[in-house]
Amino acid sequence: MADPLPELTFGYSPCPNDTFAFHALTFGLVDAPFRVRPVLLDIEELNRRADEGAFHLTKLSVGAMAGVGDRYRLLRSGAALGHGVGPLVVARTPMTLVEAARGPMAVPGRATTAYRLLRLAAPALDDVVELRYDRILRAVADGTVRAGLIIHESRFTYASHGLVRVADLGDWWERETGLPVPLAGIMARADVDPALAAAAERAIRASVQHAFDHPDASRAYVAAHAQEMAPDVCAAHIALYVNAQTLDLGAEGLRAIDRLVRDEPGSEGRATASG
Repeated sequence: MADPLPELTFGYSPCPNDTFAFHALTFGLVDAPFRVRPVLLDIEELNRRADEGAFHLTKLSVGAMAGVGDRYRLLRSGAALGHGVGPLVVARTPMTLVEAARGPMAVPGRATTAYRLLRLAAPALDDVVELRYDRILRAVADGTVRAGLIIHESRFTYASHGLVRVADLGDWWERETGLPVPLAGIMARADVDPALAAAAERAIRASVQHAFDHPDASRAYVAAHAQEMAPDVCAAHIALYVNAQTLDLGAEGLRAIDRLVRDEPGSEGRATASG
């Protein structure tokens, strides 16, 4: 009897870009010398669980990468970065980013890339309130907070809540650096055999390519985890966050990640952990 394939736990988010990109690997539609046990969690929860080394493979905010040190290593495939993909700051009425940063501002977690970008763009940031990303728009709309830092599909729906854009932190980053916005990457735990980690990188790349080649194959899986998201918002979300650099970071993507990990928010040093 042949030896059973090893099983790797793979933590990724239920957002459409991840379920679209990793569907083929999760369901064995691409060749891999291992089986995947998926664990779908919000990105901030994945960031926290990485501190414990919870999963063999995990999606991790770039803002959280410095915090995990040498416990994980970055894979070149499966990342979320690009142009025009950055987080937004929104409010009920027009204001400057300096005004919004006086708070209270709702943020999707202190370990997210979004929060790290905000700390870089608004060093005087004060009075933040951590909320799950999908609760931020409501908190801004009902006046619980002055402004909100939004990610994922919220960038497509904030206007329907009567909110206005204060700042696009992706635009700010691209103007400052000339690099794509590095939101998140796929990491392999350091104790995963290097040959198996390399195989995982290839399998993730094949899964992303399968998604591009067969865009309807994952439709049911994406919809099942899309939290009642409208189909057009799902499609826009995927188109924005899954791109050529999801297949392979390339030199530019690696430079962007290195730059954001090295940059120090504010005068007090790194943000908590290191989206």
